[in-house]
Amino acid sequence: MPAGRPETSQTLDRGLRVLSLLAQARDGLSINDLAASLGVSRTVVYRLLTTLEAHDLVRRDSEGMARLGFGVARLAGRVHPLLRRAALPVLRRLADDVGATAHLTIAEGEEAVAVAVVEPSRTDYHVAYREGARHPLGRGAAGRAIGAAAEANSGIASGGSGERAGGTVGYVVSHGELQAGAWGIAARLPSPVPVVGSVGVVALSALDEAVVGARVIEAAADLARALRA
Repeated sequence: MPAGRPETSQTLDRGLRVLSLLAQARDGLSINDLAASLGVSRTVVYRLLTTLEAHDLVRRDSEGMARLGFGVARLAGRVHPLLRRAALPVLRRLADDVGATAHLTIAEGEEAVAVAVVEPSRTDYHVAYREGARHPLGRGAAGRAIGAAAEANSGIASGGSGERAGGTVGYVVSHGELQAGAWGIAARLPSPVPVVGSVGVVALSALDEAVVGARVIEAAADLARALRA
């Protein structure tokens, strides 16, 4: 082993790579698929899958296709309180600055999940947005900012009525997609961060896109720095 290089577990590394590959495969992967991707034998993959199945991190169907198990979702759920704790100060400043409900939304499979929500402290009325609320990644500003990351970052919105991007600054705007009359603006968390997500605001009236969009991007950057700390 080269001097100065930390010792690692090859088996653990392969197991984590299996989970990563399965997370990217919507329809699952066969043992042959995994063996080819990892560059190992079918026997090695079989042992990895059997071990991961024992911990409910992988499941296999009747045709032998492997997919992520529900144990992965349980582990992810343990992360939400940590994300929420880091996000609340950033979201509080954003909500009060903009006068709209602010939220951190992350991707879980094909869904966007609100893991932290802060309502503005000085408004006559605002959108009530529930922590734990889920919706498809392709709907709403928060989901589109995550699911259409490349388009959002380049300032090009990806389809859908009421959606557009703020020039070249990387925010996404939606209107009435999740709640009638509601306006949303969101920006993806910049990489590298431990989760795929977005920071956004939602209001019951039209927002100044240039001003609010810039503020949302700033908040996303602030949260990304907090998560890296």
